[in-house]
Amino acid sequence: MLSYAPLEAGLDIWERVGLDRLEIASPHAAQARDSQVTVRHVDGYSVIPALIDRGVIGGFRAPDLMRFGFAQLYARHRDVGRAVQILRDPLITEAWRSARYAVRAQVT
Repeated sequence: MLSYAPLEAGLDIWERVGLDRLEIASPHAAQARDSQVTVRHVDGYSVIPALIDRGVIGGFRAPDLMRFGFAQLYARHRDVGRAVQILRDPLITEAWRSARYAVRAQVT
């Protein structure tokens, strides 16, 4: 049986980010959320490429969902923590507001 510990730790960290425009959209029950964390952000479309530029790969689903997967076999607590730290930077500095991140592609 695979451990959900990395995912649990990730959700705990996400909930402590405390940014007013960020909202956890994943189910809180471990059995219901699978191996991903979904976060709402009104400008999520622009946040995702800002994160990709920083090495955190996520996906965007309209209208405002940012999805991040965690491979349970090898995701470590520190990997999740690092991803959250990287996420905080563009959100706090609002680097995602750069015009280059606002350009919409056909596929996200």
